[in-house]
Amino acid sequence: RSFFRALLGFLGFIFWGTAAAQAFGGVLVILTFRNYRYVFQESYLSLPGWLALATALILLPTGVLAVSVSVKRSRIKQGTLMYLLLFLFCLEMSSTVLARVYSVSTASQLESAMGYLFHQHNWTCSQGPGNSPVDMIQRKLQCCGVHSYTDWLKASSSWYHSACIPESCCREEHSHCRGNLDHVEQLSEEGCLKKLEDQLCFSMMYLFWCCILLSTLELLAAVSNGILMRQQPFHDLRIL
Repeated sequence: RSFFRALLGFLGFIFWGTAAAQAFGGVLVILTFRNYRYVFQESYLSLPGWLALATALILLPTGVLAVSVSVKRSRIKQGTLMYLLLFLFCLEMSSTVLARVYSVSTASQLESAMGYLFHQHNWTCSQGPGNSPVDMIQRKLQCCGVHSYTDWLKASSSWYHSACIPESCCREEHSHCRGNLDHVEQLSEEGCLKKLEDQLCFSMMYLFWCCILLSTLELLAAVSNGILMRQQPFHDLRIL
C-alpha cells in the first residue's frame, strides 16, 4: 500500500510536467493549421490541438489531487480523482485517434491542394515579394514551388514572357535576390510540399505519442488509486 501511495504522488508531479508537453503539442498543431490555412481550409483539423489544450488544463488539478491523496487519503478526493482520470483518458484517446486520422487524410490531399493553390497564383516577372498566400508559404518555409523551383519554369512556359521565379523563393541571406535564373544558388532548393509534409507529420506525431504516453500514466494512476480505495469499507466509497 505504501508503494502505491508513493507511486501516486510521483505520478501527480509527473502530470504537472506533462501538462506543459501536452500544451506545447496542442499549440503546435493549432499554429500549423492556422499558419497554412490557405492549404488546410477545414477548420475542424485543429480539433486535436484544442483537445490537447483542454487536457493540459485538467492535468493540473489532477496532479494536485494525486499528490494530496498520496499524503492523506479522502474518499471524496479519491473518487474525484478517479473521475478526472477517466475523463482525461477519454480526451487522450480522442486526441490520439483524431491526430492519426487527420495526419493520414491531410497527407493524401496535401499535394493536390498545394498544386491548385500554386497554379492559381497569378504572378508576373515584375512582381515584388508580394503578400499572396503562395508568397507567405514560401517565405515561412523557405521553399520554392511545389516540388522545386522548376515548377515555376513549367508554369511560366504558357505565358508570353521569359521564365522567372517569385522573389519569395529567395533565401533570407541573399537580400539582393530578385528571382533571377542566372543565380539559382540564391533560391531555396527544396519544394514546399516536402517541408509542409514534414512539419505536419512532426506536429501530429508529437501529439500522438504524447497522448499515448499520458494515457499509460493515467491508467497507472487509476490502478494505484483503485488499490488504495480497496482498503476502505464499501459504504465509504459512495462518491463513485
